[in-house]
Amino acid sequence: MKTSNTVRTSYIAAALMAVCLAFPQAETYAQYPQVPVTISKEKVRMDGRIYYSHIVLEKQTLYSISKAYGVSIQSIYDANPTLKSEGLKKNAIILIPASDGQAYPAIAATDGASGQIRETTRTEETGHDSTGDNDRKKRQKDRKKKAKDDNFVTHTVKWYEDLDVISEKYGVPVDIIMYENGLTGRKLTSRQKLRIPADLNAYMAAHPERFASEVAAYEAPAETAIAEAADNAEADASVEKAVNAVLMLPFNAVDGKGSEGNMDFYSGALLAARDLGYKGINIDLSVYDTGNGSLPVTRERLAASDVVIGPVSAGDLRRLLEMTPAGTEVVSPVDPRTEYLARSHSNFIQAPTSSAEQYTDLIRWIAEEKKPEEKALVIYEKSLRGQNESASVDSLLRESGIIYSSFSYNILEGRDVLEPMESMMDSTAVNRVLVVSESEAFVNDVVRNLNLMIHDRYKVVMYGSSRLKGFETIDVEDYHNASLHLSMSYYVDYERPEVRDFLLKYRALYNTEPGAFAFQGYDVMYYFISVCAEYGKDWAEKISENEKTRMLQTDFRFRRDGDGGLKNTAIRRIVYDPDYSIDFLE
Repeated sequence: MKTSNTVRTSYIAAALMAVCLAFPQAETYAQYPQVPVTISKEKVRMDGRIYYSHIVLEKQTLYSISKAYGVSIQSIYDANPTLKSEGLKKNAIILIPASDGQAYPAIAATDGASGQIRETTRTEETGHDSTGDNDRKKRQKDRKKKAKDDNFVTHTVKWYEDLDVISEKYGVPVDIIMYENGLTGRKLTSRQKLRIPADLNAYMAAHPERFASEVAAYEAPAETAIAEAADNAEADASVEKAVNAVLMLPFNAVDGKGSEGNMDFYSGALLAARDLGYKGINIDLSVYDTGNGSLPVTRERLAASDVVIGPVSAGDLRRLLEMTPAGTEVVSPVDPRTEYLARSHSNFIQAPTSSAEQYTDLIRWIAEEKKPEEKALVIYEKSLRGQNESASVDSLLRESGIIYSSFSYNILEGRDVLEPMESMMDSTAVNRVLVVSESEAFVNDVVRNLNLMIHDRYKVVMYGSSRLKGFETIDVEDYHNASLHLSMSYYVDYERPEVRDFLLKYRALYNTEPGAFAFQGYDVMYYFISVCAEYGKDWAEKISENEKTRMLQTDFRFRRDGDGGLKNTAIRRIVYDPDYSIDFLE
């Protein structure tokens, strides 16, 4: 198993890197000020363990508190049993376990001739112990002397790792890692070498003078886990690559600024790369800025890639496909209108679900719910009748076998269409109305007319594509009145634990709330890197046979378009209920 994660950034100018570094403090996000977490100087001893007494400030999170103290969130929950049920509250006092609350002891030393064990305290600022620099120099000398000791493994620090991650990976307490490597603080550098005890029990038994009598209470990880960690560390030295990927986005990075949406996507993608690294997936990622209309990547780099994510626009994707070898898969990450490229390019993958797929699901949904006595009405925008989605919907309706009526008008006729619309409906049964338009002005007028009919006691259930959810000029109350049913490409269920976990991590890293592009960046990066790592070079064929994979904001279920590329056919359904709630139906 590969346990390293290397991200190599290519071609992005210094300006883009400045954007990446400055992103959390960008002016756009000033409304989410960072709340620093200061390590408390107050400590208490309970049940033989030392805890910090921390006062919670407004907008601090468990994630940011745990990172500041260098402990896990679970250990904070364990120390504060009521925290899960009551939540984190401003001005509350919570206990933070020192050294992650584990039962392993603090670093200790013997007191000369008496042989008594005395605790060694560490200063808040430097992290070195009060026995002085002489002890540290002696440890460094001892460490060099034991460089070839078979009881240790050598770990190379990756860019995304900190002491807590490394401690969890090997099952070795942070204090011991710091002691054995002469660390005076928690800061690590990429590719730094650390010596890690391969067998924690053996290590502690071999150094009884350093540990208090309660060391036996520490429950070390199983021997198999230690052996696996050692094998993984050895594999790091020999394995250079797991997934080779390219990410191409129009950052438009100039003077430290760039495209906000694409930077959001990039931020989500980097968070996914970090999480994948924790799972042992190694990534060689090259990132390119296509903002000036160029495609700054060579055919050789494309040929070496397992997957290429981006660019965004149909024109850029079309030009990229012309220079990409047939064996390299190209993913359209954001724009649902690029679906047509799948017809003529077998190595093209459409990640967002297209409007055509949404209407296909809407018609299927109507067929599932419509009772024989109910009416079905399809409303088109007259100027677009027979074009684009309208023509496709006509064909799908004929194939579905649904008995329906159709009605079309333009927005200038809006004030005069109520009576002809009512004539096509049933005043006693449910009328299921499919609106085929992505024009906000036209849909607004349709919704107004439907709500007038609802006021006149008509029973209406409205169906539409995901674009309707983003229309800002339509009163959401009218959607609830019409029991709007939406087939969505994207929808975030904030009740899911995975979503809440993502929110906490994103807020802690970037000091802002993730938007739709950030969720999409995470989903696309996580999914495609994962399937590349799992299936190898034939991953595209494998996913064409898989059933739906649920991500944070979107789902993926890919099917081949004839002899062409792959298209996402997964849909999320939501319903605007009359009680003003929204039901997520998967």
